[in-house]
Amino acid sequence: MELDRIDRKILATLMADAATPLARLADQVGLSQTPCWKRVRKLQDAGIIRGRVALVDPERLGLGLTVFAEVSAPEQSADWQARFAAVIADIPEVMEAHQLAGSHDYALRIVVRDMGGFERIRSRITEAIPVRGLSASFALKRIKSETVLPIDTRSA
Repeated sequence: MELDRIDRKILATLMADAATPLARLADQVGLSQTPCWKRVRKLQDAGIIRGRVALVDPERLGLGLTVFAEVSAPEQSADWQARFAAVIADIPEVMEAHQLAGSHDYALRIVVRDMGGFERIRSRITEAIPVRGLSASFALKRIKSETVLPIDTRSA
């Protein structure tokens, strides 16, 4: 789907605040409400807008430990990759999982209450599927965390 400047402005506005009322959104992008709503629906139908969420502070919920884990696979078969993806999909504390090119095969961002919580996740992964290695780094302090993607809203 080709995105024009108005589509990108809609996305930028909704990424900054998904609760923006339609009337304000339409005004900010220079459309009336009906055409604006149709564009939002089109962006949703195309899968560009995947959902609308509330951003919650994990520390205020007692989830004070963010772990970046790197997993090395013992093999590169499609079967192992599918099994690994299924294991990871079933662990809600794994917030992100990325397949990598480089010295490790996967990177995971895991959010837990404490080291015991991470150990339970590590055990769950390594007991469910064989891995060649799993190393972890623990975040000491969040310096920057963004959810708004850097899209161009100025050019046509």
